[in-house]
Amino acid sequence: MRKQERFKHLIEYFTSNFPEPKTELAYTNAYELIVAVVLSAQCTDKRVNMVTPALLEQYPTPEHLATATPEEIFPFIKSISYPNNKAKHLAGLGKKLVEDFNSEVPDTVEDLQKLPGVGRKTANVIASVIYNQPAMAVDTHVFRVSKRIGLATKNAHTAREVENQLMKNIPEDLVPKAHHWLILHGRYICVARRPKCEECPLTFFCDFYQKHYPNLPDDPENKL
Repeated sequence: MRKQERFKHLIEYFTSNFPEPKTELAYTNAYELIVAVVLSAQCTDKRVNMVTPALLEQYPTPEHLATATPEEIFPFIKSISYPNNKAKHLAGLGKKLVEDFNSEVPDTVEDLQKLPGVGRKTANVIASVIYNQPAMAVDTHVFRVSKRIGLATKNAHTAREVENQLMKNIPEDLVPKAHHWLILHGRYICVARRPKCEECPLTFFCDFYQKHYPNLPDDPENKL
């Protein structure tokens, strides 16, 4: 099956079945989301959502966070992965927002990446979720699912290469939704160790499934 056909089937399925996907991180504004996304690196959204209420109660605005030291932030996030580094990132994030961006979360990927703890993936999340821009955040789930289904080629070895291939084949207005479609599919169905192909509705156009179960008909009703 050609790559373009896979994208067509993917978009048709998710627009029909999950037309309004949302991030699972809890937030009410751009500042709260960027704090949560910084904390979510190599950590589950569930764990982040357990930590952020107390943290944001103590530091509800960039101005409050800008006054905090990493040592003061650490107790709030000590159950998060890499808490020492993330405490430093958050302290720097607050100061940078106040000093350089008038306490506002910037709306471009370029400016977002100037913030401590914010790489391209995090910047794309904020641009997509908050500002509804056509930005594709490629985390481990998106990378894995894209390669398995066949949305990205085998020689796409980096997140940026996968991002570029996805952006070429997904309509701009659907990119913010597609980001969530791929993340959630990877989180709950196309998991890392043993993908749940028996539950997956995408097997009829999935490259991984077709290679591992070549004797089954190419039929959307197929289940293991």
